[in-house]
Amino acid sequence: MKIVDTNNPIPKYLQISAWLRESIQVGRYKTDERLPSEIELSQMCHVNRNTLRQAIGELTAQGMLKKVKGLGTFVTASEPVALKHKLNRISSFGQELHQAGVRENTRLLDKGYETPTKHVAQSLALSPDSRVIAVRRLRIGDDLPLIYEETYLPVDLFDGILEMDLTGSMYEIFTQEFSVALARCEQNIRAVNLNKKVAPLLGLKANGAALYMESVTYNDRNMPVEVLCCYFRGDKYAFEVDLGHYHLTQ
Repeated sequence: MKIVDTNNPIPKYLQISAWLRESIQVGRYKTDERLPSEIELSQMCHVNRNTLRQAIGELTAQGMLKKVKGLGTFVTASEPVALKHKLNRISSFGQELHQAGVRENTRLLDKGYETPTKHVAQSLALSPDSRVIAVRRLRIGDDLPLIYEETYLPVDLFDGILEMDLTGSMYEIFTQEFSVALARCEQNIRAVNLNKKVAPLLGLKANGAALYMESVTYNDRNMPVEVLCCYFRGDKYAFEVDLGHYHLTQ
């Protein structure tokens, strides 16, 4: 059996990851089963261990494999985890992960007061010399980094929030601790290539594909209360929209 074709322009590690993915999908390697060792797999594929590790890293990043120190590499799923972010309502990412059966964890990366960019200041209806509260977090599901997010808040509305536990739902904090009613949200979404700062946080290489979403959330008095900038892993997330009837315009 020839796993790697040296005449194929596709990189060897991608040929191996495709073979491993197919082997898992057809049941050759089953969920929770340990794969052969790296030495055995590299010999089977006729490649060095670095190339083999690249292939395993590709499927580990997709959530199909998991490395357990001292024990080896195990199959975690027969298909990459599929997650959906619904755009028809203001929602918590933590709730979405929970509904998908994914164990959610949030890592607080940074928090403090900052001078906002001109765009953020305008989005929050602040003067250019204002300060904002900035919170940067990494959202993790089943030990896999899924979303990198930056939250910008007006200081006058959320004074004291930096002393709180910011690893849970920010929207719960807004509504329960600060009595802010979240009335509506404007979202802009586009495909991007990750820069050298964000890519490693999501376990991806620089220039890897991602979905970027910028949200401006308003309270019940139509005042902007939050700017949220999110990078979603492009291999993990899909955005879902529930559309109404088609109406012919005259």
